[in-house]
Amino acid sequence: MVAGGLNCGYDLKTREKQSIGYWQLVRGNRSFRYLWSGQIISLTGDWFNLIASAALVATLTQSGAAVGGLFVVRMLAPFLVSPFAGVVADRANRKAIVISTDVLRCFVVLGFLLVRSPEHVWVIYMLTAVQSASQGFYFPAWNSILPDITRREELGIANALSSATWSTMLAFGAALGGLASGVVGYYPAFVIDAFTFLLSALILWRMPYDSPLQRDGDRSIMAGVRQYLDGLGYLRRHIDTFSIAIHKGVLGLLVIGFYQVIQVTIAEQYFPIGEGGSISLGLIYVMSGIGSGVGPILGRNFARDRDRELRLMIAFGYVCALAGFIISATLISLPVILIGALLRGIGGGLIWVLGTQLLLQIVPNQVRGRVFSTEFALYTLFAAISSGATGILIDTAMGISGVLMLGCGLLVIPIMLWTLWIQYGRRELAPGGGSVA
Repeated sequence: MVAGGLNCGYDLKTREKQSIGYWQLVRGNRSFRYLWSGQIISLTGDWFNLIASAALVATLTQSGAAVGGLFVVRMLAPFLVSPFAGVVADRANRKAIVISTDVLRCFVVLGFLLVRSPEHVWVIYMLTAVQSASQGFYFPAWNSILPDITRREELGIANALSSATWSTMLAFGAALGGLASGVVGYYPAFVIDAFTFLLSALILWRMPYDSPLQRDGDRSIMAGVRQYLDGLGYLRRHIDTFSIAIHKGVLGLLVIGFYQVIQVTIAEQYFPIGEGGSISLGLIYVMSGIGSGVGPILGRNFARDRDRELRLMIAFGYVCALAGFIISATLISLPVILIGALLRGIGGGLIWVLGTQLLLQIVPNQVRGRVFSTEFALYTLFAAISSGATGILIDTAMGISGVLMLGCGLLVIPIMLWTLWIQYGRRELAPGGGSVA
């Protein structure tokens, strides 16, 4: 079944091709080319902002709990808007959503320039909340656009390429952000971030896109509430879909939210290079980005679009993340920390990207926005809880090594549960009734 919106800038003579490469996709699909280009520009600035804001809070407060609080805000704000974001993504023009959120974030991040002393740290939290809330609308809409502008045989390769781009820009943007923050200070990074959001919006404005969503005559708030509840009902009726969507929540709780606070403290207190350890932090993000880019590419080359193989690679992702935590817990040297970050990135990338691939294959278009917003809500909620708890634990007698070993023990649980589901769980069917296996 061909998704709606495929005529957007597309060469119809290529429809008979059943196997394409990355270059063929970018060259042949104009809509994806614009979507991908906007992603590259926007993500570069995102990592500038993350490195600069985290290092600035660490420098001004000298508190693990304060850094944890920053990540709590980053994660909790998208969770709070997720009930509305999913409905909006399934009712409004998705292209308009991503452009609007880019423009909003352009102006919001300029407010970080006001933070000059510890008394102004609350401004960082407030602006981060607005910026992150807008991301809660951006990501469900962006993910939902991807199947709208690609054919089924292109979807896997498009998802892999966009995910690899996220990871590549994590490495590139974090390296530049860490270097800029460590050499010339935090504030130029905020200006660069604002400019990238504006440039991304201009690129996406030119993207050919015809929304495949049918207009619902009832646009009332209560109709939106009913749509949101219908989306939750869909997940309740489709347990396999929920078991896949929950992976990002587990990833946020036990891997990303957990480690993103720890790595700031490691860079700032154990192996500081640059102002506030910003260069060290940038290097850790670089290795995580390399891992989260390489892992999904290799994983998809093994799994392709086959259901069972995709699920097995997700389980392998948890094992890689566990290995990364064990290595990092030694705190022997910065190179050892970087190896641990690489393995953690490989594991997190496999879980995130291949989980998204499974959802893209089995979730129908009319509920896709709500499923992705619920998935993102679970991720942000659990990552917020994890970030706050980790920041508090770091300030106790447990220390970094103790907290990391606690994380190692907890990661065994999803490995066991997901392996059991692979063996005995019931599979969903792709839209149209065809098996995805």
